[in-house]
Amino acid sequence: MVAGSLLSTGLASCGGPQASSSAAGEVEFWTMQLQPKFTDYFNALIAEFEAQNPEIKVKWVDVPWTAMESKILAAVTAGQAPDVVNLNPDFASQLASRDAWLNLNEQVPEAVRQEYLPNIWQASSLGEVSFGLPWYLTTRVSIYNQDLLEQAGITSLPKTYGELAAAAQTIKDKTGKYAFFTTAVANDSAELLESMVQMGVTLVDGEGKAAFNSPEGKQAFQYWVDLYQKGLLPRESLTQGHQRGIELYQAGETAVLSSGPEFLSAIATNAPTVAQASTASSQITGSTGKKNVAVMNLVVPKGSDNPEAALKFALFVTNSENQLAFAKAANVLPSTVEALESYQAEIAALGDQASAVEQARAVSASQMNEAQVLVPAMQDLDKLQTAIYSNLQAAMLKEKSVEQAIADAAEAWNAR
Repeated sequence: MVAGSLLSTGLASCGGPQASSSAAGEVEFWTMQLQPKFTDYFNALIAEFEAQNPEIKVKWVDVPWTAMESKILAAVTAGQAPDVVNLNPDFASQLASRDAWLNLNEQVPEAVRQEYLPNIWQASSLGEVSFGLPWYLTTRVSIYNQDLLEQAGITSLPKTYGELAAAAQTIKDKTGKYAFFTTAVANDSAELLESMVQMGVTLVDGEGKAAFNSPEGKQAFQYWVDLYQKGLLPRESLTQGHQRGIELYQAGETAVLSSGPEFLSAIATNAPTVAQASTASSQITGSTGKKNVAVMNLVVPKGSDNPEAALKFALFVTNSENQLAFAKAANVLPSTVEALESYQAEIAALGDQASAVEQARAVSASQMNEAQVLVPAMQDLDKLQTAIYSNLQAAMLKEKSVEQAIADAAEAWNAR
């Protein structure tokens, strides 16, 4: 999974926050599943850094996606952590609560911190502690089958969940097909939880207790229950994951798909007719107008043998020039203001020559100033998903009322 930064003029060459010339030693750098696709990119990046900083050597270790959490946890526990680690805010925050990472608010000057998108910088913070440097970003767009919408007589793209529900009924009545697919399988995706936040639901309070048993939470539960019970969601929403949603869209059975811009390339290969009818627009959202983004960051363990050199390298990796280069190589988004503006300008310059994927990337990038990590970093997130999804399923199947389902979900979360 490859789920965007310029340092000030005085730092751009070294990528560090007033880094001392005494920074030296070996920096061990762990990434998540970026080999072999990006081996050449990182070898060149490391070579450039070492040429600018001959007193520092970088040892790059790429870790499989599924192994990173267990490996970094074991390394930190054993006091053998690497110097720079590629994580995401959710897992990194769990170790941040154990004081495992450098507090970057103390280590990185304010002027440098402000070069990152502020909402993205905040995603790697717990209270007053900022534990990660933002790196690359991914965000969903809404992909619409315009032919199917036209068959249903829908002339404007639904942009909110309310509009989507109305479109779902019209599409079902006119075509017998579905507006969209949303999985209610807890271990597959947090997309449904994100939709609740977009609808104005607070998931947990400041003490970590359930806050979703609220008028907004009940309204969100009722929204999904009504769609399912009216036959406006595919039945397999309760048993299958996001891949099923992709299959249904490619088969022309749904009108809207929430996915990354690059999916348009897959549609062109797998379903050319559907691809020709597809267009991308911004994420569907709720009353809050919030849009979701997935963030990858770099953290520096407090146990690093070379924290100054490590931070210098981490800032080099995430400076604007290098973020822009990686965003283009990996088809992701950069997390600094200047790199994002450059990224958008390059696509805009293509004009009518921009491909469907490039147009979708432009939509994706345009959401970044408002986008945020909607589901807050917290311990036992999988248990929160299970509590909510299992009880929502019960309400969908008429095994519980909405009120009982949401109360049971809150009780299960608080008793974990």
